[in-house]
Amino acid sequence: MDNTFFAEYAWLVPLFPFIAFAVLTAMGKGLKKTGAWIGTIASFLSLVLSLCIAGERLSGNAPDYGNQMDWITIGKLKLVAGFEVTNLSTLMLVVVTLVAFLVNLYSQGYMKKDERISTFFAYVALFTSSMLGLVLSDNLLTFYIFWELVGVCSFLLVGFWYQKPEAKAAAKKAFIVTRIGDLGLLIGLLLLFWYMPGHALDFTTLHNVYDTQSGAISTGITTLIALLIFVGAVGKSGQFPLHVWLPDAMEGPTPISALIHAATMVAAGVFLVVRTFDIFEASQVAMNTVAIVGAFTAIFAATIGLAQNDIKRILAYSTVSQLGYMMLALGVGSVTGAMFHLFTHAFFKALLFLGAGSVIHSVHTQDIREMGGLGRKMKITAWTFGLGSLALSGIPPFSGFWSKDAILTAALDKQPILFVVAVIAAFFTALYMARLFFLVFAGKPREGQHAKESSSVMTIPLIVLAVLATVSGFVETPFNGWLGHWLFPEGAEHDASGLVMVVSAAVGLLGLYIGWLTFVKGTIRRNAISDRAPGLVTLVARKYYIDELYHVLFVRPLQGLGKVLDLFDDYVIDGVVRLTGHGASALGRLNSRLQGGQVQTYALTALISIVILVVAIAGRRFW
Repeated sequence: MDNTFFAEYAWLVPLFPFIAFAVLTAMGKGLKKTGAWIGTIASFLSLVLSLCIAGERLSGNAPDYGNQMDWITIGKLKLVAGFEVTNLSTLMLVVVTLVAFLVNLYSQGYMKKDERISTFFAYVALFTSSMLGLVLSDNLLTFYIFWELVGVCSFLLVGFWYQKPEAKAAAKKAFIVTRIGDLGLLIGLLLLFWYMPGHALDFTTLHNVYDTQSGAISTGITTLIALLIFVGAVGKSGQFPLHVWLPDAMEGPTPISALIHAATMVAAGVFLVVRTFDIFEASQVAMNTVAIVGAFTAIFAATIGLAQNDIKRILAYSTVSQLGYMMLALGVGSVTGAMFHLFTHAFFKALLFLGAGSVIHSVHTQDIREMGGLGRKMKITAWTFGLGSLALSGIPPFSGFWSKDAILTAALDKQPILFVVAVIAAFFTALYMARLFFLVFAGKPREGQHAKESSSVMTIPLIVLAVLATVSGFVETPFNGWLGHWLFPEGAEHDASGLVMVVSAAVGLLGLYIGWLTFVKGTIRRNAISDRAPGLVTLVARKYYIDELYHVLFVRPLQGLGKVLDLFDDYVIDGVVRLTGHGASALGRLNSRLQGGQVQTYALTALISIVILVVAIAGRRFW
């Protein structure tokens, strides 16, 4: 068999869910459970084909495969569209399709009572298709088209329960904030199109231009392009200061939180930087910017997570923080570390969100202060959630430990200060996950709380993801750098550092231990910090008042500008239109009176006209 046999049919991977979307949209709401199965089967077919492509790529001798077609021709300018199968895109295909399939399966139970269940699965199918199209794109133009489709799907899914004002507000907020980042990305792509030789935007030419150090694009322009591309990544991946949309997006159904805001859409920003990494490498300013923003986001979001009480919002800020780790890795030059953490994070964070959904589905609240003792009644959920928490906290030998170790090692080598920041963030991560787990699953059950384990269609995805969260880290360890060599054969190995491994494990264990002493043993009072520094706790709980600051700096001025423009439209633009209309009406009324059929009126009009004419002619010498 040809070693590119399955790669030639990679275009079918995004096509299966798109067909499901078309069928579900055409059939309307009437399909109900049948529609759910159509979406699930489509995602399963995409997963099977992705695994076949991965098996082909793992053979070791499969070349990269690409296929293009002419799309638009304008004079000498030709725009092409195509797909490309590499080890990097194959890894993303497997991650996206696997998580999408498990989320579809899980949603069979979670959304079964929803009247719009077929619409939900249609939106999920369109999102999955868009994300897979983005992964397979071989040039930045088609990449950007799918990038925008992913954003549209996020808007639809976050606002799925549009009856809730919070969901509508969250959907609009997500759409507007990510548009800011997308505008930066668009400007960056236009600049790149203008300066690239032959106006080429395909990733192969991009790599060749920057890898050969040809100097075709100056350092200043390169830096500007890289920073603008990074603005797009900041918006989509929820990095500071455009992070504000992601926690609010938790108003959508919990399976969507797992699919979009844990494993796929938010990872698109990281994937964008990886795909255009040659541009970033050519600018040290851009690399430093990425590293600093990533490190700051990691610790900034981790501190906020300590003071939240909504189970999904804690996980949302955790996502923001972990994406910060990935950006930090890219900023210090560790592309392998970023993709490795993206890979492991997809599994343990999807697990945690689906576990949170299992809890919410059972107790009908998202406030962890109203939970407790659920570990006795929901054993599968508790055990799988615990494994996901250990992976996120970076406890060996779980997957998160190995991927964080890769990032921390690279940070210590290139930016020791950022290494310290990342270590502190790792401690906070373990502490807020300990708080979350012990408050929800430990202690005594709440009175009147009738919790029970979720159905098997919801627990099976939890078990699968728990296994992956436990073992997936072994694909790249200090003793076996397989993933890095497979993704980037020319890249550096995962360097070993005993110091980093000890520090990483120690801070994670310390965070869990302090959480246990506080929320289980009671050795440390829960209100110890709030009693001594209530202002600090309030500041963190209110998310450093960033939303309020944006409201004052941007929302109110723009609303004021909108009102001024509205008044200008009403009284100036519409005023001119109304004046014109009234003038025409008055002229018409006058004309109708003159054309009233009265002979004497016509004679008088003619006489007046003659007098005016005579005066005008005879008086010319006086003008």
